[in-house]
Amino acid sequence: MTTTTAPGAVRTARTEQTRAAIVAAAHDAFVTRGYRATSLRDIAAAAGISHPGLLRHFATKDELLAAVVDLFERDNETELLERMAAEDPGTLAYSELARRNETVPGYLALFAALTGEASTPRHPAHEIMRDRYARLRELSTDAIDEAITQDTVAADRDPGGEAVRVPAAWDGLQLLAQYLPERVDIAETLETYEASLALPVGWRDADDPPPASTAAPVPPMPSFAAPDAAPSGYRVGRERRALIVDGATALFAEEGYGDTSLRDIAERVGVSKSTLLHYFGSKEDLLSAVLSHRDQQIESRADHVPADRAVTELRGLPRGAAVNAATAPGLIEVYAVLSCEAVPADHPAHAYFEERFRGVVDHFAALFRAAQEDGDLPSHRDPEFEALWLTALWDGLQYQWLYDRSSVDVAAQLTAHLDDVLPR
Repeated sequence: MTTTTAPGAVRTARTEQTRAAIVAAAHDAFVTRGYRATSLRDIAAAAGISHPGLLRHFATKDELLAAVVDLFERDNETELLERMAAEDPGTLAYSELARRNETVPGYLALFAALTGEASTPRHPAHEIMRDRYARLRELSTDAIDEAITQDTVAADRDPGGEAVRVPAAWDGLQLLAQYLPERVDIAETLETYEASLALPVGWRDADDPPPASTAAPVPPMPSFAAPDAAPSGYRVGRERRALIVDGATALFAEEGYGDTSLRDIAERVGVSKSTLLHYFGSKEDLLSAVLSHRDQQIESRADHVPADRAVTELRGLPRGAAVNAATAPGLIEVYAVLSCEAVPADHPAHAYFEERFRGVVDHFAALFRAAQEDGDLPSHRDPEFEALWLTALWDGLQYQWLYDRSSVDVAAQLTAHLDDVLPR
């Protein structure tokens, strides 16, 4: 007896094989050459098909990047489920998965790039990443619930809250490690945090002295904004310059720096390219102006009142996050996109973000050291670790918020974390 396979089934199988070959070729090319330096024609040649043939499966390079990273993430989810089933009951596997990811060539750089770039709703990978966060929250909630049942995580921990915060900090650590590799060990940091979940919320050693009545000086907040130049030229010119910066900020947030041309910005603003170049001599000059403008907007926030105690300064950080989300979401968007896009060392904004991340971590570490000196940070807490974790958590929460603004409250999650670290 002979059987025949339906023509439709054969075509489907061939399509899946071709897509798999394209994704495999893209993975190898992105790892060896970098995402920005690899063209779709390069990938088509490596996959053994024509450029038009590739476009029938993936219309853009962004879609292909999403497919590559989605494959990584599906493998991670499978690994997480298998570890949850195979490991000792209640064992959290975040740090082990992080160690596994570090062995996958190119994974961290590719994922860091996609996390920010896909945060704009128009990006073809936006829904893939949004679904990823939803799945991660569900898996993590189940894992932490099980760990509480097995007494490896304290009973007063909130599984839903930790399921938001741990993946957020993990994403932030992956980005931080691209800029400060000498300072960030992703797996070790996650392992330390996993161990801390065994302690009750806000735990401090009974032998710790009470908070001191006289506080150490509060470290001043660093400034990353370039000094304002004295206004020059006619009012119309100053207004046009500001309009160009606003238009560039919006486009960099929507499309990324690399995929936005000066002509695109000029068209958005309604001026000629030559007029734009009259105000900004190059795209790099305009990028610098966008980053400086963002810092000025953040740092000029009128609601910030310097505290007289480091712990008060730290506990006030979520208020600033809430204000930024409510009044300046575009500044969060452009920061998320550019900080991830600028991971390659030759990107014109790489040095800016490296300096910024180092300055933020240093500032938070100084605040935590002062809080520990005052007796407000428990003695078992390491100020350097807490600074890294807080920086990573804040960035990671902002990414999650950009994908799902109705489900993630950045300020509330930061408050919950700081209430644990700095018990009242």
